[in-house]
Amino acid sequence: HVQLVESGGGLVQPGGSLSLSCAARGYTRRSGCLAWFRQVPGKEREMVAQIQDDGAKHYDSTAEGRFTISKDAAKDTLDLRMTSLKPEDSGMYYCAVDGPVAFCSDYPSDFRGWGQGTQVTVS
Repeated sequence: HVQLVESGGGLVQPGGSLSLSCAARGYTRRSGCLAWFRQVPGKEREMVAQIQDDGAKHYDSTAEGRFTISKDAAKDTLDLRMTSLKPEDSGMYYCAVDGPVAFCSDYPSDFRGWGQGTQVTVS
């Protein structure tokens, strides 16, 4: 399994913004869904945003309109821009790569590469 490195988490006040980045180790240049997941203690890892090979993007309903996922093949990064942050956005954020090719998935088990996570706290 691929190990990735995320950066950009931290503590932010409600209404603030943060940008997360993931060094994708070549996966932005390969076929396969890329995604960001969030996990809070005691709960399953949940999909926040995903991007398909054709650039189509999908978001969890709580992130729609506030978060933007993007990939930069030149820099080989997967990014997540988060605005108008709320306390309920807090959690450990993970980037995920090497997902399904023909479609994007909401299930963590469909991704073969993960980062170690970066903590986002909105308070």
